[in-house]
Amino acid sequence: MTLRFDDRVAVITGGGRGLGREYALLLASRGAKVVVNDVGGTLTGEGADGGPADDVVREIVAAGGHAIASTDSVATADGGRAIIDAAVRNYGRVDILIHNAGTVRRAPLRELSYQDFDAVLDVHLRGGFHVLRPAFPIMCDNGFGRIVLTSSIGGLYGNHGVANYAVAKAGLVGLSNVAALEGAAHNVTCNVVVPSAVTRMAEGIDTSSYPPMGPELVAPMVAWLSHESCSVTGEMLIAIGGRVARAFVAETAGVYRPSWSVEDVAADIEQIRDDTAPLVFPPVPDGHTDHIRYSFAMASQGAQHE
Repeated sequence: MTLRFDDRVAVITGGGRGLGREYALLLASRGAKVVVNDVGGTLTGEGADGGPADDVVREIVAAGGHAIASTDSVATADGGRAIIDAAVRNYGRVDILIHNAGTVRRAPLRELSYQDFDAVLDVHLRGGFHVLRPAFPIMCDNGFGRIVLTSSIGGLYGNHGVANYAVAKAGLVGLSNVAALEGAAHNVTCNVVVPSAVTRMAEGIDTSSYPPMGPELVAPMVAWLSHESCSVTGEMLIAIGGRVARAFVAETAGVYRPSWSVEDVAADIEQIRDDTAPLVFPPVPDGHTDHIRYSFAMASQGAQHE
């Protein structure tokens, strides 16, 4: 059965180029009405150009689809609201939000400027909140919503010279978890995509030895996360070089003692770190409480043993 998006309205930030463009074209080809948002700036976030968003809209319309362009910036609260307002004004609703907009400003941590730190967070992390905040109540009130936020392997594992980018991408995981928890009762899912593709974001990286890594290898997963049949929420899905996988936070079983000294930690550190039997507490339905419940149960059992 073909999964379609007829009568669904999708907002895609950073939709004018690279991954965002691929998402917009795929959803539109399957019936979605798309708001293609892109400021059209440089890789570092300077300047503006309505051309990229307009080009994608023309491509969608020429193929018989429906789309409008938005050049408002996700970097401000007013810009984020304007993007969502454009969807509601033109199409009457917003069903899907894919936050893909991003910039890169590289520098070693010891040299990273406060300006470059904030500029990247403004687009990636604050930008995610700026569009999610006005869209979320609409989705909850309508009883349907699909939200996809874009993280990165840099956010999960770190990388050299991109502390700002890594912080922003890690922060989006926390934002997604809260949206997933609070949206669960309203049929609003929120998941994180961790994509890797050779786009302009790879500028300056030697990709000559990479396997095929076009945006078309990522877009189907993002589209499924955006579809009404999506059966997961509060999760992180990876797409890199044709591999699709799930990432998650895990804990070791740990060690219980009724009291601890510095020396006790030193003595038990290998057991504390032993990851042969990892524990996973999914954010939804209640990973926060499950984590606490497990820890308290260990303490209770230890106290009984004592």
